[in-house]
Amino acid sequence: MAQDNSGLRSGSAIPLELLRTPPVKERADASRNRAAVLEAAARLFAEHGVEAVSMDQVAAAAGVGKGTLFRRFGDKAGLAAALLDTRERVLQEAILSGPAPLGPGAPPAERLAAFVDAYLDYLLRHLALVRMSETAAPGARYRIGAYRFWHRHVAILLDGTPDPEHTAHALLAALAAEHVSAVLPELGERRIRAGLHRLARSLG
Repeated sequence: MAQDNSGLRSGSAIPLELLRTPPVKERADASRNRAAVLEAAARLFAEHGVEAVSMDQVAAAAGVGKGTLFRRFGDKAGLAAALLDTRERVLQEAILSGPAPLGPGAPPAERLAAFVDAYLDYLLRHLALVRMSETAAPGARYRIGAYRFWHRHVAILLDGTPDPEHTAHALLAALAAEHVSAVLPELGERRIRAGLHRLARSLG
């Protein structure tokens, strides 16, 4: 497996750096409203659970109109995705330029294992939010910009295997929030993590 992150020899040539989650650019007043909404949503979700909180409650807690909230975020899944943006960027930057083995400089197999651990940590911390953002509509998970980044990174690390792009999808399927939510009560975090490492080793 090649260590170069510049692209797959037989796949897409899009540099991984171009797939990172972009920072939000907006006017100062819009930025303040966005920050108020996200702060209110994070607090309410933590206190009551994602499913129990309505968009009306978020708007009231943030001090913004319901129309503003819906125009900006669309629905609760859009709000969940916005809350995850910052967390995703932290992980993406660690992959692009952080210390090895998650960042560059380690063999691909070690980087893949580090990614599995880091992504699972991120997922378990924000499981309800990630699940909502991924299951809002059929195929929603694959339209999220961050998914393209995770898939590209894993495919690069699997370069040299028979079909790295398909194999990357297969590994990421085991990290889907819906799947992890379903098996977590039965298997627990330790068994899920160990199984993911076995799967990653077998794929590489």
